[in-house]
Amino acid sequence: MTGEHLDAILKAIQAKSGKDGYVAMPEGTTMTLYLAHDGASLSVPKVEALKTDGELVFARTTKRETFVIARADVFAVATDGATTAGESPRRAGFG
Repeated sequence: MTGEHLDAILKAIQAKSGKDGYVAMPEGTTMTLYLAHDGASLSVPKVEALKTDGELVFARTTKRETFVIARADVFAVATDGATTAGESPRRAGFG
């Protein structure tokens, strides 16, 4: 994934820059990063904030785990929760 792709995704979900250099997801929103390298795959779920440093991406999860990954290995991103201000996530059923 290029830097422009990642920036466009963060803009689309209205992520906000923080003092610590991380870009935080909106309240109630997390993302899952999908990675692949030399035939091995990995997903990083429940990411609440990202920080880039050159070709590295630092992904902080809701469990306060930090994953350091190569940006080129990221091939997809999925978001969970509200993606626009004031929008509540849609749930299955009669909610």
